[in-house]
Amino acid sequence: MNTNPLLCDPETGVCEMPEQVESKRINPVKAEDKPVKIIYFTDPICSSCWGIEPQLRKLKLEYGHSVAFEYHMGGLLPDWSYNSGGISKPSDVAHHWDEVSAHYKMPIDGDVWLEDPLDSSYPPSIAFKAAQLQDKAKAISFLRVLREMVFLEKKNITKWEHLAHAARVVSLNAEELKEAYEHQAQDLFKADLALARQLGVRGFPSIFVTDATGKQEFVYGVKPYTTFENAIKAIYPSIEKRTFDASWENLFQHYPTLTIREFSELSELPLAEGEAILKNLASEHKIKLVPSKNGPLFQRAAYQR
Repeated sequence: MNTNPLLCDPETGVCEMPEQVESKRINPVKAEDKPVKIIYFTDPICSSCWGIEPQLRKLKLEYGHSVAFEYHMGGLLPDWSYNSGGISKPSDVAHHWDEVSAHYKMPIDGDVWLEDPLDSSYPPSIAFKAAQLQDKAKAISFLRVLREMVFLEKKNITKWEHLAHAARVVSLNAEELKEAYEHQAQDLFKADLALARQLGVRGFPSIFVTDATGKQEFVYGVKPYTTFENAIKAIYPSIEKRTFDASWENLFQHYPTLTIREFSELSELPLAEGEAILKNLASEHKIKLVPSKNGPLFQRAAYQR
C-alpha cells in the first residue's frame, strides 16, 4: 500500500495521506446561498487535483449559477520526515510527476523536485487561507497561479517571493497577505485540517456535494466529468444545466489561462483538434503559447504574469 502522499495513483486519481481513516460520511457544512455546495479538499501541490481542473472549470460554467464552490486545504505534505511508498526524498518525485502528467494529459514538469524542491506544502496552503480573507474568488485565482508556477514553471512556491508575485498577479494586496499569513491564516489552515479529519478525508481531491438538508454525495479522486455532474444531479435532480459560449474568445475571457486538455474539455473537442486550434491562434498572436516540458499553457493575449 502506498503511504507517500506525493506518490499519487493515476488509476484511482488520488493523492492519499499516510494515515488513512475511513470516511465518516458526516457533513457539518451545508449549502446556504445556492441549492448545492461543493466542498473541495485539495492541496497546491496535489498532481491529481491539477488533473481535475478541466472538470471543475466546466462545472463552474454549466452549474455555477446553482452550485457554490468552497475550497479547503488538506495538508498533503507536512515535511519529509517519513520514508515510504517508494519516495523518500524530493528528487524521487520528479519522474513520478512526469508520468502523472502523461496520464492526466495535463502539463506537469517534475524537474522542480530536482532544481528547487519544496520541503512542505503547508506554506502555499496557509497563503491560500490568507488570500481567502481578502477575496474568496481571487483566492481561487491565486491558487491557480500557484499551481501553474509549481507544475509548469518549476517554482518553489514555499518561497515568499513567489507567493507575493502570485498575489499581485490576481490583484491581491501582498502586504496584507503576508500579515494574514503570519497570523490569522495559520489558525484557518489548522481549522481546515481539523474539518478534513472530521469528515474522514484521507486523500485528494476529495469533493463533498451537499444541499441545505445535509444530503451528501462524495467524489474521491480524478473522475470523468459525468461523475461530478451526476453527483450534483443526485443532490438536486431539477438543477438546470446552462449552456455557455464555447468560442475561444469567451473561454479565455472566463479563464485567462488554459491547457490543451482544458480547452478541449470546455469546447467538447478531441485533444488533437483542440491543440491545433490553440496553436493556430497562438501563431496568429491572438493568444500566447507558454512552453513547458510536458505540454504548453495558453494565455489570454493581454494577460500579464
